[in-house]
Amino acid sequence: MRILLISLGCDKNLVDSEFITGLILDEGYELTDDEAKADIIIINSCCFINDAKMESIETILEMAEYKKTGSLKALIVCGCLAQRYVDEIQKEIPEVDAVVGTTAYEDIVDVIKKTLAGKKDSFIKDINYMPSQAGRRAFQSGTAYSYLKIAEGCDKKCTYCIIPSLRGSYRSVPMNELINQTGQLADAGVKELMIVAQETTLYGTDIYGYNALPELLENISKVDGIKWIRLLYAYPEDITDDLIDIMAANPKICHYIDMPIQHAADNILKRMGRRTTGVGLEQIIDRLRSRIPDIAIRTTLITGFPGETQKEHEILLDFVKRMRFDRLGVFPYSPEEGTPAAGFSEQIADDIKQTRLDEIMMLQQEISFERAASLTGEKMDVIIDGELPDENVYVARTMADAPNIDGCVFIPIVDRYVSGDIISVCITGASGYDLLAVPAL
Repeated sequence: MRILLISLGCDKNLVDSEFITGLILDEGYELTDDEAKADIIIINSCCFINDAKMESIETILEMAEYKKTGSLKALIVCGCLAQRYVDEIQKEIPEVDAVVGTTAYEDIVDVIKKTLAGKKDSFIKDINYMPSQAGRRAFQSGTAYSYLKIAEGCDKKCTYCIIPSLRGSYRSVPMNELINQTGQLADAGVKELMIVAQETTLYGTDIYGYNALPELLENISKVDGIKWIRLLYAYPEDITDDLIDIMAANPKICHYIDMPIQHAADNILKRMGRRTTGVGLEQIIDRLRSRIPDIAIRTTLITGFPGETQKEHEILLDFVKRMRFDRLGVFPYSPEEGTPAAGFSEQIADDIKQTRLDEIMMLQQEISFERAASLTGEKMDVIIDGELPDENVYVARTMADAPNIDGCVFIPIVDRYVSGDIISVCITGASGYDLLAVPAL
């Protein structure tokens, strides 16, 4: 039996897919990347926002065609779309043989066997069940970086977000399982570890009774082979002094934090269900920069939230201008069914959302380009991600750049390096968000 696994959506979903792959390989199944030759196709789906939902549906429909033209015997849909729309998938897409919820993926081998025996069914567990992460993770990205998902679910209940109803309440992964995973990843060649969860900053509060993220970071930094540790999805209100101290003191922890703030106008933050204020956010940013002067701060914003006035948009613009974030992404508000915000009055027209988004991104582009250009002449360490043979350059990243979302460093190929090598370079210039460099002498 040849199985094709398609992982859609976020890096947290990718971690689930790697556990699914480990279970499949342990059972003796063969993996393929050819849809036409697959006997079984598993789609780990996403539906966080409408675009992700449509991508998942289109992928399911596309793969369903191989029941007619390929060797496909079973089509299995896992993940968030499966959890949210189990009845609709079974009714509207009869080619799907099994629907597996977000907490049931560890039963994938049993699902495959039942499906091949001709039993169409759904496999949904309690939304707050915690699948074991003690098994093998089949790391197959072909890169020297990977993700460590330290918790599942979320308790925040932001008014625009569907995640708690898809992933349940906040549940931390036991520390010993995470340390073991880190060892597995290091043995597989991983050099850079991205710490992820729906919210990383609350790690341990549910199972240990205290914020154990600093302790976890210290423990995984001791694993041989791991060179860089990067913290993503850190909610601002739960960034503690202990966390800042360990980031400042431990040389393996990148001076980088992904801290989604979503807005800066107090009224919009309140309507979003966020637990910060504009002044509070500024204080947190000041604390980070005072303790770690070279820290790179990435954030994400939502524009066009219901009821957002032009004045509140200008408050956000002014905040971005004053804070001068190193990295920033903006999303137009997407009304998701089942969330309180979808029923709010004063929904904003799509063209206004886009105009406001463009204004924020133009401002941030100016800030980012200035920051990149100011680095000319600086010496810094970078990690090699790969190469572009046609252009005779390596593609690398600084500690201030997360893979796939931030900028790159392009280095002429002179000496031979492989993915995961960390080398010292001298920055020679900038090209937009990216940097140009040569190996340091």
